[in-house]
Amino acid sequence: MANPGAHTLPARDALRARAIGQRVAELAGVASRLRAECPWDRLQTAETIVPHTVEEAFEVAEAVADGDPAHQADEIGDLLFQSVFLSALLEEDGHADLATVARGQADKLISRHPHVYGDRAAADAGAVVDIWEQRKRAERPDEGIFHELPPGLSALAYAAKAQKRAASAGFAFPDVQAALAKLDEEVGEVHADPSQHEVGDVIFAAVAVARAAGVDPEIAVRASATRFRERVEGAAAMAAEAGEQFESLPPDAQLAWYARFRARP
Repeated sequence: MANPGAHTLPARDALRARAIGQRVAELAGVASRLRAECPWDRLQTAETIVPHTVEEAFEVAEAVADGDPAHQADEIGDLLFQSVFLSALLEEDGHADLATVARGQADKLISRHPHVYGDRAAADAGAVVDIWEQRKRAERPDEGIFHELPPGLSALAYAAKAQKRAASAGFAFPDVQAALAKLDEEVGEVHADPSQHEVGDVIFAAVAVARAAGVDPEIAVRASATRFRERVEGAAAMAAEAGEQFESLPPDAQLAWYARFRARP
């Protein structure tokens, strides 16, 4: 049966698609040869490879934050190979091969974008998200609100995903101000009781603010941590230039160097 989303490609696009297919096929060939000839690769299973896949995904996020296109291309390539390798493992076990995986993904994306491949209208990005969630629920009617919530996600990603799933059922803050009001409430409770429970509620509320503002909390916190690291290292370097050892300074002196580094032009 013809794919409803299929269409005839212009000659230039057809050549590009052929070139992409050839390169991906080469990568699949590398994966097959490594599985056959490399002692380390022969030992791998999906369970042993997945931690590397997660690591590569984080490295892609870091490369995007760096803004270096060459770095991004390198890390995206690493993540692509993870998908190719995992597909090879599936095929070895008699399941889907890379072509089936790719076709399934294309079919899913076409189905969930009827405003592009069909006659359904979507006025804005919010409407697109609504259509996506509606299609997902139609595909999996027996699953609850919190389906597709992997326990292996980082805490921030898990919180964001849980809130996203709740939002798909209409349970979400209407805007940033409402989310900020909840965050203020939770911060007030931490003042009275700085326990793990209350601190966790503050962080969870901050994730809700991020989502309402259209900010990915994982990327935002990673960027903040990177800035903090750079500032502390810079403050330590400035102190060293003045003949002071940052690690040996009292907290107020360390903060002073930190402030000086932040205030530099």
